[in-house]
Amino acid sequence: MARTRYAADRGLTSRMLLTMFLLGLVYVVFVGAFFVLVPRWGVVALVVAMLFLFAQYFFSDKLTLFAMHAREVTPQEAPELHGVIDRVCALSDAPKPKVAIADTDVPNAFATGRNQSKAVVCVTTGLLRRLDPVELEGVLAHEMAHVAHRDVAVMTIASFLGICAGLLTRFGLQAGLWGGFNRRSNDQNTGLILLVVVLVSAVAYAISFLLTRALSRYRELSADRAAALLTGRPSALASALTKVSGEMSRIPSRDLRSAEPFNAFFFAPALSARSTFSSLLSTHPSLEKRREQLQKISDQLARGE
Repeated sequence: MARTRYAADRGLTSRMLLTMFLLGLVYVVFVGAFFVLVPRWGVVALVVAMLFLFAQYFFSDKLTLFAMHAREVTPQEAPELHGVIDRVCALSDAPKPKVAIADTDVPNAFATGRNQSKAVVCVTTGLLRRLDPVELEGVLAHEMAHVAHRDVAVMTIASFLGICAGLLTRFGLQAGLWGGFNRRSNDQNTGLILLVVVLVSAVAYAISFLLTRALSRYRELSADRAAALLTGRPSALASALTKVSGEMSRIPSRDLRSAEPFNAFFFAPALSARSTFSSLLSTHPSLEKRREQLQKISDQLARGE
């Protein structure tokens, strides 16, 4: 973590480290099976996955802003927004990120960039219209906590196994459809090897997907906590969360679906989980869990702890 005034959370950090350890364990097992069973097309999948990782890691800021139709704004163009970010930078002793605005009514914000020098904090026009300055400060402190924690870099690297396993599963199924599962030649084990690779890749993908989503939820809680302690106003962040989540229900479903691919970046998901099972697949904790944590922080601050 970069040296800023954002507070650390040992409990969340230990859970995140455990999740990353399990991801690494799955990765080691997967790579071991890969080198034992690897067919020629497996190398292609690995190279493609590494290219995806490279592009996402080094160009995440530009790609995300382009996909969201966002543009960088100067202090003259958005003085109030820059003013709030300047206050958060002063509180956190962090370098100022680039500031961008996305012209959409979906009320949200996100931070991207692999480190503080490449960081961009973007808010939507829908968010700016709905939040007061104190609430906006809490949201921006949350997003800048992601930057301080290097969350974009961490989540990009964590997602590599899932990308690789997913590509191997797809390539293996395609190879099987082209005749690999029914091949009758001197190598009668080709079909069986293909089937094993597909199964191993599918299991690795499923496990890594669940672990990556769990890691994402922990990092959201960590950013909430860091922002609440930095600003000293957990109630403002809770108010912003409630307001944004409530306003989402008024946004047309078509707009929410178009924004859903960016959920992992957003302050609050465009489409929230509606069941216990779907919450396991969510990139964010439930609104109730986030508000519960913020209430506990508010109580601790009131007691002077």
